Amino acid sequence: MGEGEAMGNGDRGADVPENAPEHCPGTESEMAGKAEACAGCPNQEACATAPKGPDPDLVAISERMATVKHKILVLSGKGGVGKSTFATQLSFALAAMDYQVGLLDIDICGPSIPKMLGLEGQEIHQSNLGWSPVYVESNLGVMSIGFMLPDPDEAVIWRGPRKNGLIKQFLKDVDWGELDYLVVDSPPGTSDEHISIAQYLKATDVDGAVIVTTPQQVSLIDVRKEISFCNKVGIPVLGVVENMSGIQQLLADFKFVKIAEDGSEEDMTQSTLSYIKEKAPELLSLFACAEVFDSSSGGAAEMCKTRHVPFLGKVPLDPLLCKAAENGRSCFADQKCGPAAPALRRIIEKLIPLLRSRE
Repeated sequence: MGEGEAMGNGDRGADVPENAPEHCPGTESEMAGKAEACAGCPNQEACATAPKGPDPDLVAISERMATVKHKILVLSGKGGVGKSTFATQLSFALAAMDYQVGLLDIDICGPSIPKMLGLEGQEIHQSNLGWSPVYVESNLGVMSIGFMLPDPDEAVIWRGPRKNGLIKQFLKDVDWGELDYLVVDSPPGTSDEHISIAQYLKATDVDGAVIVTTPQQVSLIDVRKEISFCNKVGIPVLGVVENMSGIQQLLADFKFVKIAEDGSEEDMTQSTLSYIKEKAPELLSLFACAEVFDSSSGGAAEMCKTRHVPFLGKVPLDPLLCKAAENGRSCFADQKCGPAAPALRRIIEKLIPLLRSRE
């Protein structure tokens, strides 16, 4: 579908997806997914199974969310761009600033938040006030389907209605208490989970979405669709984060190899570092930088200019940040994440005033 057609859909209502056919009844219509115009639409199943009409549970969700000051969705057009890593480190950073923080994982089929917070093996407990979050710290609570799986390697093979039902239950039944920030980590794309969270949070004054991408065009194409989705469902775009924006690593942490014509490798790390240490030891404290993805088109920053959305900043590909996520710890807790931690901190310092301006 061309861009002109997508804009034409915008004239027909905010609940019409960008890639919907002509005469789409809209995602909130009783005929969504059932009308003659829905035949062949890629959204047909999601629209048919999504909740429509007045929903009594929306009142319960609004009441539960009334104790949450700010609600932030973390989105991405593609998987594997570091969205969950960003959501996790954002939550760690806000908690370190003495805010009360909740992190809600609605990636039903691929919950990675328990691993990234060092909470694998934890279980959800229930009280008379509802489900109790699992706490990393006294001011950082987490909820994820990952806590409900008896085996972390077990596949979650659910259709739309079950996913929608669990997301609704997370929103109305989890006893978060008083929160300054609720960070919602969503799956990539614009699927059932996104339609549900947008509908359920519509009446709760959601602050907006942070979209995470990598610099190359194949990722930015899907980010444009994510921005369009937010516009259609009325979720403000707080900004875009360009993750994996080049690699930055201490020269001393690199491995050096000599590649022969037949492709075989000879490890030259020890001899190379010994030579540098002897001849130019000051070089060992330098960070080596290199582009990983092609960003000749300007990357996320240029895309944000054309789409008129805020660009929050770049985060380099930092092996130490990856290690922090694997070990379930904050990259701000020590000085090991040299390049990534300051970059993330600058982005969060831009984001907080945007959220406070909505109070």
